[in-house]
Amino acid sequence: METGLLIESFKEFASQKSIDRPTMVRILEDVFRTMIRKKYLSDENFDVIVNIDKGDLEILHYREVVEDDAPDYDENKQIRLSDARKIDEDFSVGEEVAENIKIEDFGRRVVQTARQTLIQKIKDLEKDNLFNKYKVLVGQIVTCEVYQVLGREVILRDAQGNELVLPRSEQIMKDRFRKGDSVRAIVHRVEMVNGNPRIILSRTSPIFLERLFEQEVPEVYDGIITIRKTVREPGERAKVAVESYDDRIDPVGACVGMKGSRIHSIVRELCNENIDVINYTDNIELFIQRALSPAKISSIKIDEEHSRAAVFLKRDQVSLAIGKGGQNIKLAGKLVGLEIDVFRELTEADEEEEDVELTEFADVLDEWVIEEFTKIGLDTARSVLGMSRDYLIKKTELEEETVDFVLDVLRKEFE
Repeated sequence: METGLLIESFKEFASQKSIDRPTMVRILEDVFRTMIRKKYLSDENFDVIVNIDKGDLEILHYREVVEDDAPDYDENKQIRLSDARKIDEDFSVGEEVAENIKIEDFGRRVVQTARQTLIQKIKDLEKDNLFNKYKVLVGQIVTCEVYQVLGREVILRDAQGNELVLPRSEQIMKDRFRKGDSVRAIVHRVEMVNGNPRIILSRTSPIFLERLFEQEVPEVYDGIITIRKTVREPGERAKVAVESYDDRIDPVGACVGMKGSRIHSIVRELCNENIDVINYTDNIELFIQRALSPAKISSIKIDEEHSRAAVFLKRDQVSLAIGKGGQNIKLAGKLVGLEIDVFRELTEADEEEEDVELTEFADVLDEWVIEEFTKIGLDTARSVLGMSRDYLIKKTELEEETVDFVLDVLRKEFE
């Protein structure tokens, strides 16, 4: 019965396709040597021969033949001449006897423990293999099937049935999954949690967008076009700076494709995310102009530390530069690596138009509130009203309610 249990374990072990033969033999030998040490205290003079194909094993116990009255007799390493000749009459002192040890001799409890150890080692090896498999795939796209949709995460399975996790924080806001759906994402990170590998995927990472470009644009995959930087507001908007190493190839045109054929598939994958492909340049002012597209910039001033850029635009271009919810200017700043401040360029007509200094509202607005606006170059009522609400909330350290109150006060001044 015990032998049958171990043979069953052999078959279970051999069925693990991801485990190579040498590894199988090594682990099985380790388990049986552990059994030997428990009974004989040492495994030095034992051989374990495992036959995976047949699902059996042979344990040989080697002992030296000594005289019957030999001093300091050690039955684990020595065998008396009289006992050796019971095995074979031709044995003589000094020769070595190889005795076959049956599994049943170890006792039922030890055999059961060995079987459980085998099963546990199989599981541990599977976990290590899974961890190592996905560790090298970090940053690469994988395609999985939705297995279960939970509140905080989606559980997916790969082709081998391994479970992967797509947390809510790594999903695009517009993502909607149902069981059985096919999902593409990148392997974001792989970690061990209580001895179990946890493979976390992401669809919001900028790297996911870069890998999609590699799949859809052959020039990017071949390295003719390189992606210098990618920034995203997942599901809403993204900016990708590209550069070509071949002067004959337009990197932006190649990435977009004829009539947008290449980029459309990427946009659909990302739930209609608006993607701006920008030609990279080392000229920081030109790069800022391209990053703030479609707005047309009148002039740019960059501070000495090269950490902030003041961008001046005509009145009708300000909203284009800022974008919906401040997305355009926010992403442009991340792309060029500078904090961008937008200022409306005053025309003669603007200068002649009635305006009021913010300090004139000191009786209604607190001094620290006025200072928050002057810090970002807005010192008159019309300059504040010329900016979007979202932009003012982002650029100042004021609460939304405070910004709304200020805008209401300033609008009433010109009603």
